[in-house]
Amino acid sequence: MEKTKKGEKEVKLNMNKYIKIALFFLVLVLVAILADLLATQHFTSHTPLFDPHQVPPDRISIGDLELFYKFKTMLSTINATLLVLLLGTYIDIYRKFKSEFTLGLILFSLILLLYAVSSNPILQQFLGYWGTGLGPFAMLPDLFTSFALVVLLYLTMK
Repeated sequence: MEKTKKGEKEVKLNMNKYIKIALFFLVLVLVAILADLLATQHFTSHTPLFDPHQVPPDRISIGDLELFYKFKTMLSTINATLLVLLLGTYIDIYRKFKSEFTLGLILFSLILLLYAVSSNPILQQFLGYWGTGLGPFAMLPDLFTSFALVVLLYLTMK
C-alpha cells in the first residue's frame, strides 16, 4: 500500500515537471510570436518611432530586414525571456545558500540580459537606429546565445 502511494506521488511530480516544461515552451512560443508581430509591424514601415536617423534609400533591403532581422528580433526576445527565468532562479538559489558562485551567475545573467535587450532590433529601431546589410550575420550571434542559454537552463534546472 505504501509503495503505491509513493509511486503515485512520483507520477504526480513527473507530471508537474512536464506541465511546467510545456508551459515554459508555450510562453517562449508566445514571446516569439509577439516579437515577430512587433518586428513585422515596425520593419515594414521603415519609419523609426523617434526618427533621428533615416535609413539611406540605397541601404534599405526589404528581404534582409524582413527575414534576418525578424529572426534576430525573435531570438533576442527569447534570449531575454530565458535570461529573466535564469536570473530569477539564481536569485532564489542565492537567497537560500548565499554562495559567491551564485552571485557570479546573477551578474553573468544580468550582463547577458543587457546584451539581449540592447541587441534587440525593436529597441534599436525604437531609438531610431537601423542595422542593415548584415544578412545572416545579424542573427547568428543570437542563435549561438540561444543554444548556450538552453544548455545553461537545462543544467540549472537539473
